[in-house]
Amino acid sequence: MRKRDHNVFTNAASLLICGLLAGVVVAAAAFPAVAMSGLAAKAGAETFGALPTELTVARSPQITYLYASDGKTLLASMYDENRRDVKLKDVAPIMRQAIIAAEDHDFYKHNGVDLNGVARAFVNNSSGADRQGASTLTMQYVRLAIAYSATHPADVVAATEDTSARKLREMRYALQIDKELSKDEILERYLNIAAFGNGAYGIGAASQVYFNKKPKDLKIEEAAMLAGMVKAPSAFNPTTKSGKPQALDRRNYVIENMVETGAITREQADAAKKVELKVVGERAPNGCVQATDNKWGFFCDAVYRWWMQQETFGSTTYDRERRLKSGAYHITTTLDVQAQRGADKAVRKAKKETSKEAAMVAVVEPGTGRIRALSVNRTFKLDDPKSPKNKPHSDPKLRKKGKRGNYPSTVNPLLTGGDGITGYQAGSTFKIFTIVAALEKGIPLSYTMNAPQQFKSEYIVEEGSPAACKGTNKYCPTNSGLKAGGVQNMWSAFSASINTYFVPLQQQVGAENVVDVAKRLGINFRVGQENAWANDKEAAHDWGAFTLGVSSATPLDLANAYATLAADGKYCEPIPVQEIKGPDGKKLDIANPNCEKRVSTEVARAAVDAARCPVGDSSSTSKCGGSRTAAAVKQEVKAPVAGKSGTTDSEKTAALVAMTKQYAVAGIMADPDWPQTNVKMKHSPKDGINPPVYETLRDAMKGKDRIDFEPPGKKISEGDQRSIPGVKCAPVETAKNRIEGAGFDAVVSDVKVTSECPAGTAAGTSPDGRTIKGGVVTIQISEGGGAAPGPGGTPPNPGRPPGRPGG
Repeated sequence: MRKRDHNVFTNAASLLICGLLAGVVVAAAAFPAVAMSGLAAKAGAETFGALPTELTVARSPQITYLYASDGKTLLASMYDENRRDVKLKDVAPIMRQAIIAAEDHDFYKHNGVDLNGVARAFVNNSSGADRQGASTLTMQYVRLAIAYSATHPADVVAATEDTSARKLREMRYALQIDKELSKDEILERYLNIAAFGNGAYGIGAASQVYFNKKPKDLKIEEAAMLAGMVKAPSAFNPTTKSGKPQALDRRNYVIENMVETGAITREQADAAKKVELKVVGERAPNGCVQATDNKWGFFCDAVYRWWMQQETFGSTTYDRERRLKSGAYHITTTLDVQAQRGADKAVRKAKKETSKEAAMVAVVEPGTGRIRALSVNRTFKLDDPKSPKNKPHSDPKLRKKGKRGNYPSTVNPLLTGGDGITGYQAGSTFKIFTIVAALEKGIPLSYTMNAPQQFKSEYIVEEGSPAACKGTNKYCPTNSGLKAGGVQNMWSAFSASINTYFVPLQQQVGAENVVDVAKRLGINFRVGQENAWANDKEAAHDWGAFTLGVSSATPLDLANAYATLAADGKYCEPIPVQEIKGPDGKKLDIANPNCEKRVSTEVARAAVDAARCPVGDSSSTSKCGGSRTAAAVKQEVKAPVAGKSGTTDSEKTAALVAMTKQYAVAGIMADPDWPQTNVKMKHSPKDGINPPVYETLRDAMKGKDRIDFEPPGKKISEGDQRSIPGVKCAPVETAKNRIEGAGFDAVVSDVKVTSECPAGTAAGTSPDGRTIKGGVVTIQISEGGGAAPGPGGTPPNPGRPPGRPGG
């Protein structure tokens, strides 16, 4: 319906009459004895004319919806008021007719104020009968609009209190709005702003809450019930025992009015009244604890926490939350349904929800920082203190006090950190930071060291502690199984996770530089002492065990750190939101990835090349050696992969990172309630952390291209290669002097080998030929048993260039 043309004379007359009647009606309500005096009429007219005509209408609160990255799969809805505006064309005509029959028969005839109604109210109220109002639908809309536009609680009260001032203001604004908007526009706004009880605001929500249908599908009896409720939603509540009879009476009253207005026939009215009053709908889910899938609540919570940190949405947390829950945003999150469902299945396959061990998996997209999945074998839900279902706390001290654990239900941010969740030790996954620091110092992947069973470092620890060499205050790490590592390069040492290679390497490049790499790649230090060390170079310099993963990290931190390397050194702030559209449908820029280069491309590619070894992969460049700590990753994912496993002392945590070019998946198994758990966390295929990680990556990669990692350049992988002097059959001391004289670090092997050379002499070297300048060269000792040497003490070796090593 188009906006009406208002005759100047008609408008002036309306204003005058409304003013006079308003004054009389108000006077009749407050002072019946003086109601008919000329003074009352004059005062009413003058007051009415002085009122402002411009009504500022704020948008009423609207539901915000969160969707998965496909833009279609609903993740959650958030609201203070359950409302989503609908167009009038999407409301059944019978609903429009019902609300007019219930509230304002002459809606399409008057100019916003029903003069006849005002007069009737005056006569009725002055006679001593029950009070009557004279509010039109337009005036009711004005009242609600003023309340929603109020910025102070007192203004809300003033907008709804039963006073003469309020009535006058409503009339003045109603006349103005009636000039500016068409009748259908006013009706649409009213239907969207009105309260219908049970948390339903607006006809869109009311149709869903009471009848589980859209407004366009409402029937006569349903429309009549809803129209009857707006007068007093609490009194006419069909979901309560006391309210249902009143709701039925009110519905039938509206149906009769619909006959009176000509909206329906007598036959239709009689049939509608016979329909049983039944409510079959329910309230819309609200918040992360009511996410469409209770396993997705942790991801939803990450979105909520991210939003609450964005100053774009308000200067205070109150403003940000209010905007989220009332702003009618369409938020497309970064949740990848395929990856998320794969992770959900994998973590619960490894550990039941009732297990105190938490199997946690986070998935990040390299190059964007988009969080594609967050999953843990828990339900995102508050434990009910009245009927507790959570298991006893795993910390014996707290368990004795009757405290319950955070399993199977919790709302703690186990995967992302915050609210007391500081992270978990990630073990040898941290060795990647030492590799990056070494590469940045010019030390290539081929750099060799002899890794003993125990390494006596320069780092100081408390004398007598388990980490110290006996009788000293020196940090003395050992290898898993107390085995000697032998001569290793970065590829092989990372693949076999040799502690006594990485601690001396960290010592050589400076622990403070390794810590700095971890910070640059996205590790957050949430523990107070660790944060202090991480931000103090002198303190960090003495952090000897850092390379072994003794610092706390969340699965999200870890996934993003490795994702930075997979993206050729481009760090992106982890973000759970892909796109945000406002109520006007316009896209906000706030969800764009926030990225910067933090590691050079060559260094990142070299680090990834080393990381291919532990998970069963390799490139043409890699020299991984024979040990692969998590070889099943490559077998399961069937794509180019990189990553690393990690275990802490006494196996209190277990971790694994596995990644392709498209996804970085980090998993940690730990007890969030009691870090000093007596349960051994495992990597095993049956109930360890490895399967949740590689199964998540496998499922995420279904249907995706197999993109290979770019191998590093020759210089950063091999370094400055030098020829190793020939020492075959030479005395050991002579061989050692030759090798050290050529700029290498000579080590004599404890193991003897069968050789043509006399027993006790040098049988050859490992490596032979060439190696990195300053690298370790192992002298192999002959036990004899081979062919006799040729003239000059050197066995015949036809075809070998002079000066090249043998064996």
